[in-house]
Amino acid sequence: MFIQENFLRFGFTKKNAAVLLFLATLPNFFSWFVFPTPFGTNFHFFQITIFLAAALFGGFGGAVAGALGATGVALALGNPYVLIGNAVLGGVTGFLYKEKKVRLLFAALIAFAIQLPWLYYSDVFLMHLPVDAVAVIAASLLLSNAAMAFAAQKVLPFVERRFFA
Repeated sequence: MFIQENFLRFGFTKKNAAVLLFLATLPNFFSWFVFPTPFGTNFHFFQITIFLAAALFGGFGGAVAGALGATGVALALGNPYVLIGNAVLGGVTGFLYKEKKVRLLFAALIAFAIQLPWLYYSDVFLMHLPVDAVAVIAASLLLSNAAMAFAAQKVLPFVERRFFA
């Protein structure tokens, strides 16, 4: 039963809202699990739930999960601009996957390419990080986004069966 389907094509049901809320808050738990990379940054796991929300609920769900899911990272890094960047990442991924039928991995990589100018601007000009550090961060995020989008694509059928069968 859909309560209302809005212009963003998100059907608000109790079940959809509960699953989206779960997927939007779970990244804050996953943000504590980071692994150092040879590049001097960390490999993050929190993106997997953002990509799952994007795949299940489209652009709206991806943006909500991206923004809410990045709260822990934003607080840990002292960088509120992460919220905007991850909302873009999730929103564009969801739009491309649901509306344009782009495979999840490619949708996430395209979304990351769209997010990159914001990442550069916010980190260099607003957070005053060195350009070299931002390049390393971008490379690390490229790898973790690709890995988490691939993983999300693999577990998506299970999640769909579990919550929406």
